[in-house]
Amino acid sequence: MKSAPNAAASLPWRDPPEGLTLGRDEVHVWQASLNLPPALMEAFRQILAADELARAARFVFERDRGHFIAARGMLRTLLGRYVNREPATLSFHYGANGKPALVGEGGEAAIRFNLSHSHGAGLYAFSRGREVGIDLERMRADLAIMEIARRFFSPAEAAMLSALPIEAQRQAFFRCWTGKEAYVKARGHGLSLPLDQLDMPLGPEEQGAGPGEPSEASRWTLQEFTPAPGYAAALAVEGRGWRLACWRWPDRPDHHSDCRDSLLCLTHFSASRLTAR
Repeated sequence: MKSAPNAAASLPWRDPPEGLTLGRDEVHVWQASLNLPPALMEAFRQILAADELARAARFVFERDRGHFIAARGMLRTLLGRYVNREPATLSFHYGANGKPALVGEGGEAAIRFNLSHSHGAGLYAFSRGREVGIDLERMRADLAIMEIARRFFSPAEAAMLSALPIEAQRQAFFRCWTGKEAYVKARGHGLSLPLDQLDMPLGPEEQGAGPGEPSEASRWTLQEFTPAPGYAAALAVEGRGWRLACWRWPDRPDHHSDCRDSLLCLTHFSASRLTAR
């Protein structure tokens, strides 16, 4: 795997255009806050399927339930715009290791997607005809990173991490972790592809490398980036020759402050800014 240019960069997040087109040579990444106003949260709740609501109900804390509902509601809204279908009508099927795909989308230009969220922030990746995986992590200061590395990283990675200066270890740890997770999610292997069998580079001088699987190396590209202070993220994309566009979920107050009916709020909120072709 090779890293895209400007690895570990702060990407240029922009408001989406009126007409949103996803080409075969493009990958779109969306950034969003999952802390939303009550009207929009209720609108999202109403477009989720029964199994999604059941999953939301299993969360112990209300904050986590809300973040799950917001994340899935945004996914449905964005996918609906990309495929020109109502968000509530979308159905998903899941691979052997849990990776979701959209029912009714097939062929070389079928839309692919992946999402990740952490502590109220969300990232989404969309493409056509090429697999994608994305991972987002808040760089928590309370994690015993060396203990985790010795358990889940390869021996070589753990040794390299331990050799780094203390002040550089945390950033290197999350750089390695998000790269592994994005790659595993892109391939759709889940936990069946152990993290300790993938060698990721840890030093900044090794940004051109990726997971140590020679047979797979030419198939994947890794883009590392910093979506916000205190967060680390990585995007894994199948193939080369793609262009990256980075959009912000339109969460300015004027987009929903006048909404009285939650469904009307969602319809106006999504259609006014996210029309896709």
